[in-house]
Amino acid sequence: MSATGYITVRAYTSTARYPLENVAITVTSTDGTAIAMRLTDRNGLIDPILIPVPDKAESLSPNPGEKPFASVNLYARLRGYEQVESENLQVFADTTTNQDLELIPLSELPNQWDQNVIYDTPPQNL
Repeated sequence: MSATGYITVRAYTSTARYPLENVAITVTSTDGTAIAMRLTDRNGLIDPILIPVPDKAESLSPNPGEKPFASVNLYARLRGYEQVESENLQVFADTTTNQDLELIPLSELPNQWDQNVIYDTPPQNL
């Protein structure tokens, strides 16, 4: 991979989007290799995570030799909240992918204390 892209996260709870501090964010490649781990700040944000991606030129012609983005998985954990997984997030060269994560308090889901919410992003039709 010859270029870089970025991922940022905004973690919050409820439709009021109340920010959540100390959410453990893990980003991995699709094969499970760890790329980065962060904790959200008091605003529910993390510093951008640098992701190696294919060169931007790969997206400028029809039928590129490889997909013009990198796919990564993102996991969010905070005690007392539902766990969230976002699979196959697409990161492009010179671009920041913004991922909003709404975490639901387990007190609102008493029978689902061990449930993960998984969001799978389908590939771009490029």
